[in-house]
Amino acid sequence: MRLRTDDDIYRARLVYLGPPGYTLPIQLPYAQYGLFVILVPFYMFVHWLFTLGNQHPDLFPAWEIALAMVSTSLVFRYVDPDRPARMVIRTALTDWRHTREPRVEQREPRVTARRVRIREELT
Repeated sequence: MRLRTDDDIYRARLVYLGPPGYTLPIQLPYAQYGLFVILVPFYMFVHWLFTLGNQHPDLFPAWEIALAMVSTSLVFRYVDPDRPARMVIRTALTDWRHTREPRVEQREPRVTARRVRIREELT
């Protein structure tokens, strides 16, 4: 159970609104810009690895930008004042490496008595 704090600092968002006089149409926290800037070169490197370096880097990496936008929005869907972005990423990586339950249901062996013996005396 989470209690709503009465501190205004937790409700304040550090948001970049754009250059003075030119407000951007979207309001994103600084942390989202930072994660996006980190993910675009990462996805460009992964793309370069998959093509084995045979392809030159694109002038406009559209797929990498799209993947970075989706990844950033997925991470920040779970971010709140009590759960920072680095903990969300660490949890996702830990859960990804953890072993999972088998997809195919495994039946437990049944233990049944085929014959019941009743003894007169206990030894």
